[in-house]
Amino acid sequence: MRERCLVPVLVFLGMVVAVVSSLGAPLIPTIARTEGVPLAEAQWSLTITFLVGAVATPTLGRLADGPYRRPVVLMALVVVVAGSILAALRLGFAALLMGRGLQGVGLGLTSLAIAVARDHVSGQRARSAIALLSVTAVAGVGLGYPLTGLIAQHLGVHAGFWFGAAVTTVALGLAALVIPSSRGRQAHPLDVVGAALLGAALAGLLLALSEAATWGWASGRLLGTTGGALVLLGMWIRRELRIAYPLVDLRLLRRRAVLTADVTGLCAGIGMYLLLSLVTRFVQTPPSAGYGFGSSVVVAGFVLLPFSLGSVAASRVAPLLARRTSPDLVLPIGSLIFLIAMLSFAVARSSLWMAFFTMGVAGLGVGCTFAAMPGLIVRSVPAHETGSATSFNQVLRTVGYSAGSALSATILQAHTPVGQALPQGSGYDAAAVVGCGVWVVTAVVSFGLTRWGSSSRSGPSAEDVPLPHVEAVRAA
Repeated sequence: MRERCLVPVLVFLGMVVAVVSSLGAPLIPTIARTEGVPLAEAQWSLTITFLVGAVATPTLGRLADGPYRRPVVLMALVVVVAGSILAALRLGFAALLMGRGLQGVGLGLTSLAIAVARDHVSGQRARSAIALLSVTAVAGVGLGYPLTGLIAQHLGVHAGFWFGAAVTTVALGLAALVIPSSRGRQAHPLDVVGAALLGAALAGLLLALSEAATWGWASGRLLGTTGGALVLLGMWIRRELRIAYPLVDLRLLRRRAVLTADVTGLCAGIGMYLLLSLVTRFVQTPPSAGYGFGSSVVVAGFVLLPFSLGSVAASRVAPLLARRTSPDLVLPIGSLIFLIAMLSFAVARSSLWMAFFTMGVAGLGVGCTFAAMPGLIVRSVPAHETGSATSFNQVLRTVGYSAGSALSATILQAHTPVGQALPQGSGYDAAAVVGCGVWVVTAVVSFGLTRWGSSSRSGPSAEDVPLPHVEAVRAA
């Protein structure tokens, strides 16, 4: 019974993580009004979740590769529940940000769920579960938005976080019942220094990106923050390549499939949340600004429902694309589909139904892209590195989410006249152009890396062998 329930519980866990992590996006304008802060500051209610998640994900992944996977999963859920409660309490904007940061710990649970599926689900069912888990992290965003929008409109913005606490508590109970133990695995020391360096570097980069419009692109403060963050990032990379048990084994990037998935994940994360942040703000902007529909937070949530449906449909479309074309082409095809969505937002956003269409196409594109990534990684790394490798991919996605969220706020802030609360319509034009550029780069990079990898090999490797046989090939 426990084995039959494992995959459904893992999928539910992925949905809960996605819903809770995305609680800030449709509520940003409401949070700004409720807490009395500018929209650019309210955007941090989303960005801080991804920042914490970027550091927590590899830490949880490394811990989960040892004998502590079950307690790590349960403790992470406890932290998310605590963060949800803190954000729900009316203790001010600072407490809300702290709560949202704690919720970010849950972002690491998707990679842990993938590691559990690989170890305890066999054959084709394992491959299907892994692809579904990757897409679930995206689908949950679209499902969570209308739910939290309904709750926030009728019960207030803080009620949305109470909802997050409730569903996470349910996930905690289910996980305690079905997540199997991994006590037989060998424990390794945790790279605490590496986690601190990574966290400081990412915080500096995101702070610089978020405050660029306010500080000035050529200001000493911006250049100093960026430079310091890059130095810390370089120190982190050097450390990870030199120690025996790194937080993230960067040496795995020498594998073509892992490098392709990771670079694509970073770029796709930026493009995805750039569009999500733009759409949720645009549809809620009153027409008096010269654009927008003045929609409620509920309508803004339902606009993103097609995004969820499209990403779920992609879990069926991606295998078909792989069979009809090539597995290597799924990533660039997905990127081009999302590019169509970004172009749609750029040139046709005068009616609300076009927003629904745009998000449906976007969901299909990003779903195809994300569905292909974990399969590339899992086929290319040893079983004991699954948690760490998929966690690093999730880190890069999360960094992309953060950067996309912050980038949208920065571009719109740069097009907001002094003394006014809303940006000019040209800000959305500029952001859409940037988004199109991001997805063009994503398609070109993903295609180029797969072609480079194919031409540089003279024979079959473990990454080309179906999942159940990978370890046998390595042993031989």
